[in-house]
Amino acid sequence: MRTDQPLLRRTDSASTRSFSEPDRPSVIIVDDDPSVQEALSELILSASLKPVCFASTQELLDAGVLDSPGCLILDVRMPGSSGLDLQRYLAQSGFPKPIVFLTGHADIPMTVQAMKAGAVDFLTKPVRDQTLLDAVNAAIAMDTARRAKAAVVERNVDRLNTLTPREREVSHEVARGRLNKQIAFDLGISEVTVKLHRGNAMRKMQAGSIGELIRMWESLPARMQDGTAN
Repeated sequence: MRTDQPLLRRTDSASTRSFSEPDRPSVIIVDDDPSVQEALSELILSASLKPVCFASTQELLDAGVLDSPGCLILDVRMPGSSGLDLQRYLAQSGFPKPIVFLTGHADIPMTVQAMKAGAVDFLTKPVRDQTLLDAVNAAIAMDTARRAKAAVVERNVDRLNTLTPREREVSHEVARGRLNKQIAFDLGISEVTVKLHRGNAMRKMQAGSIGELIRMWESLPARMQDGTAN
């Protein structure tokens, strides 16, 4: 959104260099004012991050960069779809990108709506450099944690897919806290067979203990936790 006010208020501590060059996340800036894009890009570069600018939400969607590591800095009011529209679209489309809103025009209902929908912060122009960088770094930390968690889930799903149907059943019962003799009775097999299937499942899942196997099982998507779904 265009504004006659200065975008950023300089401070003595302009940035913190939290990320090494090879690992620089992208900070996607969506604002229809070229001067705002330029000011934000300079600030983001000063923090060893990578700015990527777009003038509209549609331009961003057409670029196909939403799956890259990092976060978004969004204006609220722009030609076409608003920043709030984009936030809603991303949530519905499976792109849980952390968002920092930065706008020259805001009201309390708009702020509440954005924060309830998961925005990391809602800032108004002019904003101190460090305030914006703190919000960006918090957003990137959230994205990093989400990606790490997703990688663990993907790894555990891949390992789960190597189990036989019986090994899945036994693992499911173990994750429920059932004893070997209870599992054996429920499945109509011997305790020795239960232990064999449990051991095979732990080896394939690369679980070093029953507790680790249970934590792996709990990380799986809900639809896969009954021991039968693929």
